[in-house]
Amino acid sequence: TSLPYREKVELAFFNHHLKGKGDWKAPAAYVFETGTNQWRTYGEWPPKAAKAKTLYFGPRGTLTFDAPKETADAFDEYPSDPARPVPFLDDVTIGMSKEYMTADQRFASTRPDVLVYETAVLEEDLTLAGPLSASLFASTTGTDSDFVVKLIDVYPNDLPDPDPNPANVRMGGYQQLVRGDIFRGRFRNSLEKPEAFEPGKPAKIAWSLPDVNHVFRRGHKVMIQIQSTWFPLANRNPQKFLKVTAAKPEDFQQATQRVFRSKDLPSGLGVLVLE
Repeated sequence: TSLPYREKVELAFFNHHLKGKGDWKAPAAYVFETGTNQWRTYGEWPPKAAKAKTLYFGPRGTLTFDAPKETADAFDEYPSDPARPVPFLDDVTIGMSKEYMTADQRFASTRPDVLVYETAVLEEDLTLAGPLSASLFASTTGTDSDFVVKLIDVYPNDLPDPDPNPANVRMGGYQQLVRGDIFRGRFRNSLEKPEAFEPGKPAKIAWSLPDVNHVFRRGHKVMIQIQSTWFPLANRNPQKFLKVTAAKPEDFQQATQRVFRSKDLPSGLGVLVLE
């Protein structure tokens, strides 16, 4: 996938600007499309044809484009313990491992401190192109909390393994991380003036995630995972409203988080769908 970029983009660019060769006419955006693993060109970014939609969290871990109809007390909850944080990888590495950006998330989806929402099997390709926008209505029994949103591509269970397969990767049911981001809840209303949570009271936490250009292929599923720790990508939040870097060991406490998914408090992930 790097050869077309070097030949059609980099080489053409440098030939034109350094050697005066060729007619360099760049599109507004050259974007690599994951899922299909090919380069795309667009006249603008995000693509004009992309339509804004929301993937809403539903009962029993469902994920759909349909807005929830449940009553105001509809929610899912999970424990968060900074002493047992959710890791960003399921193995031990020395230094920063770039593999986490597409790493299998099956190890996280089985944890009790991770919420999992998943679509039905896709009947046709689903292309997301542009920024993602998380919008959570959540509460905590503490006075501060982090929230992590991960967008995941779930592969079919019968997908064959690579051959050769020296790393012994099991591709059937692979949960590939597509995008993930974390937000410290105290900054939900202002980055300049952090605010404590009122324990047990729902609050809106909304933020933008990095752009994506990914195709979820027919036969795959879309998954979103929600958690409150992502160690050591983010330092542990004591889940108390205090300066995190000054927190003492006794300040770190367990908390119970709730994510609401009702008609009045709809949680979900805003996406741009390229049809």
